[in-house]
Amino acid sequence: MILQVRKKFMDTIIVTPKDAQEFQLISDLFSKMKVKTKVLSLEEKEDLYFSELMKEADRTQKVSRDTIMKKLRK
Repeated sequence: MILQVRKKFMDTIIVTPKDAQEFQLISDLFSKMKVKTKVLSLEEKEDLYFSELMKEADRTQKVSRDTIMKKLRK
């Protein structure tokens, strides 16, 4: 579930409920507060996870094109 709060710019809060009951409680609360929410699909969650991994990746090491092509052929 993503909570977006509008100001001069858009802030985003990602909420991960521990179970279905907590999910329903949070959903009801946001609904009563008229807060716009969006439930992420599995694919969207994976995209967020992989983008975080890419940000944390070690970019100091370089790999040659030949090495990459050899790995792709296997």
